[in-house]
Amino acid sequence: MRCQGSIVRWSRRRWLGKSDALLMAALQYIHEPGYAAIMFRRTYKDLAMPGALMDRAHEWLDDTDAHWSEKDKTWTFPSGATLTFAYLQHENDKYNYQGAEFQFVAFDELTQFEESQYRYLFSRLRRLKGSNVPLRCYSASNPGGRGHAWVRQRILIEGQKKGREFIPSKLEDNPYLDTEDYEQSLAEMSQYEIQQLRHGDWDAVPDGEMFKRHWFKIVKEAPADVKMVRYWDLAATDKKKATDTTAYTAGVKMGMKDGQYFIMDMRRVQLSPLAVEQLIRQTAELDGVGVPVWMEQEPGSSGVNTIDHYRRKVLNGFAFYGDRPTGPKEERARPLASAAEAGNVFVVEGTWVNDFLDEIVGFPAGQYKDQTDVSAASLSILNEMKDMKHAVKPTIGGVKRR
Repeated sequence: MRCQGSIVRWSRRRWLGKSDALLMAALQYIHEPGYAAIMFRRTYKDLAMPGALMDRAHEWLDDTDAHWSEKDKTWTFPSGATLTFAYLQHENDKYNYQGAEFQFVAFDELTQFEESQYRYLFSRLRRLKGSNVPLRCYSASNPGGRGHAWVRQRILIEGQKKGREFIPSKLEDNPYLDTEDYEQSLAEMSQYEIQQLRHGDWDAVPDGEMFKRHWFKIVKEAPADVKMVRYWDLAATDKKKATDTTAYTAGVKMGMKDGQYFIMDMRRVQLSPLAVEQLIRQTAELDGVGVPVWMEQEPGSSGVNTIDHYRRKVLNGFAFYGDRPTGPKEERARPLASAAEAGNVFVVEGTWVNDFLDEIVGFPAGQYKDQTDVSAASLSILNEMKDMKHAVKPTIGGVKRR
């Protein structure tokens, strides 16, 4: 794995950047019959723009014996080896490669991709028994972008513990770049973008409109005697049929003690309705019967029927309540923002934390709001539990809250 690229000297003319290093790695085994490499950008425009991967490959290969297929966007070499250029603009584009086999897969600007796309392409890395060609997945990226959090977690945090190598490169590594002009251009950007692009700082992130990242304190565990709830917001969508804008089913477990709130666990999935029911039941069993389960109830008879179904069929034996929140999402999130700003919201360590923080600091302008919504609702429920008679009124239609 190569993320943020290595800088490689090529001839006497110039130094090559991270994208060039990916292309060189892809070409390393083109003398081997049957070798197949593929290189991805997020969109075709990214792939085809001047100076991008395909343009550089033409610069390097046009005067060689390799043959270019414009239709397939593939170079074929005298050995029969191939190098293909492709893009994954939509989540489900990854399935276009179902059944394909490659020995080299590369992602240029990895933070522009979804983690699910990246992980899926690992299943395409295969080779014949006895082959001398290694299976490789290389990536290059700057900090920032929609995938910043998962790339940082996978490469920088988990990194070497799981055999993933990170090779940083900075402006000072390239003596052939006009440093003064580049820094003048960067000066027009925000401070966090300067930290990301000039200094390669993966810890530099923007503050949100309603929530600031540093308000949330990370702790190893919550106190043993917190009062807890689990709150779900359904969006039952099969991940295989999901689009980039599909909502997630989200379920948070939050605890409260002495005016402080602990976000203890977050489940966030795109699954079929049956799989969601199974997950919610399993989660309730893991939480224990002492943790009441709440669920946002959609308007109308369908919402009433869903709550009734979960109460009788899915969560029979557990304390389960429907919730009918009113008012705009932003208004409902303000008590959570106020508590966080006061230093009273803690987040328990977990693999979900970065994804949660990325979403909540982007609220309300961000693409997704599921985790923020359930967290805000949980805080309100916990506050209402001070008056247990009001908070747990067992009606089929759910409890209406302002």
